[in-house]
Amino acid sequence: MAPLGLQRGGEVHCDVLIIGASFGGVAAALAAADMGRRVVLTEETSWIGGQATTQGVPLDEHPWIETRGRTRTYAEFRNRVRDFYRRNYRLTAAARRDPHFNPGAGWVSACCFEPRVGLAVLYAMLAPHLSSGRVWILTRHRLLNVDRDRDRCRAVTLRDEHTGRNRTITASYILDATELGDLLPLAEVEYVTGAESQKETGEPSALEGSPDPLRMQPITHLIAVDYLPGEDHRIPRPAGYAKYHSYFKNLVGIADSSDDELRIRFRRLFAPPAGRYASCIWNFRRVLCASNFEDLPSDVTMLMTGNEYRGGPIIGVPETLARRRLEEARELSLSLLYFLQHEIEPGYKNKPGYPGIRPRGDQFCSDDGLAQYPYIRESRRIRAEFTVLEQHFRIDRHPQGPDSYPDSVGIGGYRVDIHETSPRGETTLTWKVHGKHWTQQIPLGALIPVRVENVLPACKNLGVTHVTNGAFRVHPVEWNIGEAAGALAAFCLDRKLTPRQVRNTPRHLTDFQRVLTTRGVELKWDKPEVALSYNSYYAQVPGWYFGEADKRRP
Repeated sequence: MAPLGLQRGGEVHCDVLIIGASFGGVAAALAAADMGRRVVLTEETSWIGGQATTQGVPLDEHPWIETRGRTRTYAEFRNRVRDFYRRNYRLTAAARRDPHFNPGAGWVSACCFEPRVGLAVLYAMLAPHLSSGRVWILTRHRLLNVDRDRDRCRAVTLRDEHTGRNRTITASYILDATELGDLLPLAEVEYVTGAESQKETGEPSALEGSPDPLRMQPITHLIAVDYLPGEDHRIPRPAGYAKYHSYFKNLVGIADSSDDELRIRFRRLFAPPAGRYASCIWNFRRVLCASNFEDLPSDVTMLMTGNEYRGGPIIGVPETLARRRLEEARELSLSLLYFLQHEIEPGYKNKPGYPGIRPRGDQFCSDDGLAQYPYIRESRRIRAEFTVLEQHFRIDRHPQGPDSYPDSVGIGGYRVDIHETSPRGETTLTWKVHGKHWTQQIPLGALIPVRVENVLPACKNLGVTHVTNGAFRVHPVEWNIGEAAGALAAFCLDRKLTPRQVRNTPRHLTDFQRVLTTRGVELKWDKPEVALSYNSYYAQVPGWYFGEADKRRP
């Protein structure tokens, strides 16, 4: 039953309707509810949390995340994750003493955790609003259509997959927090997909020829596994295995006899010295490091190397083709698991494969270990009042620091990370531009569509390009985008303003930025920093501690 006061005739009404309970969608719901607004948050899967939970992607973060470059609520989320483990798990003495405890000791982030722990924390953060009725969460609700009235959207109709019935929700503001920007075409919000050309944007890293609306970053369907030496958890050979076998040619296994720990790495990495932390794909996205706990039989990790799906995009194509590609992405990840279990060398006791690698479906409430939803790196993007371009924060264009946005509503520090070959094909685009960009701000203009008045982006679908999306798609930035969008909707309702009026009227913009800073949203960096990922920065620090508490060195 809807919270008190949300019923209006045969429809449900709220102040802010958020389509998509992604990581940014949850942040938007928190912000709007904190500001006293009634929120309905819908989600097509069974869980909220998007890339941090449903997709199983440990936090992608910049090097300074422990102290700056995040909103206060994002910092609270990370702290609550650590506290969850401290309260509910038997940590080793060393792990319990660690103020920056990293449950998974993964090298991608200082805070790697199990998806269901992230889910529990998000619900805990929302709990007061759920109890009061300010927030109503509708999972397994699939977007069907949007009722429009000129430059405004009045209502959204969704299919309740629990009951098979349709539900219509009216709202003053509607936020698109879906992973793919699914609301935009139905709401007739102008948007762009794929890669722009240099002629269009002037970006040094854009395509040199014509734009390509179907050139998008690949998806990855993560799979959770652990490892039990001597046991046999091998899966049947996937039907398409031969097609994907070449994806795994650069993977090789190492059995470290000193501690019988399984490590899987790229061939270009050296074998880890006994008892030393070494970056490999086993601990890359590891979410549970057994040596940090008293009584866990194995690590748990998310397989995310060798299984990037490059068969084509899933937006901008017919629905039947998109569904087929989604199934192929699942089969690719199962093929990776099969390869690790049956063929990787040297394998368990020098026989090919590690039969003891076990799919952990319980991590996602799935049967096969696969995440509930694939990891989405690129979405539809609104045509915005202001579009963030690469040259705004490119170091060779601005040697003293990036462009400063007077309408900033947050910041990000991640490098431009684009999982594709560079235009000339000589290297990956990520490494071609590595170290060439400053940390960023999030301009309010990038959250405002060029025409539609009451629809806002709250995920990866803001006014960025194919290139700059590579810095704005990661966890802390998506959270900040969602928080700013939720706060903006509430602010506009309080002041009877439109988002465009807030941005373009100095006194309203100042007032809104004051609301954000009161919430703990940082609007600028203290000094220019070169944008980097957590690992690309700290991997250069000799002996850097990635979170295996029993291996901490002075």
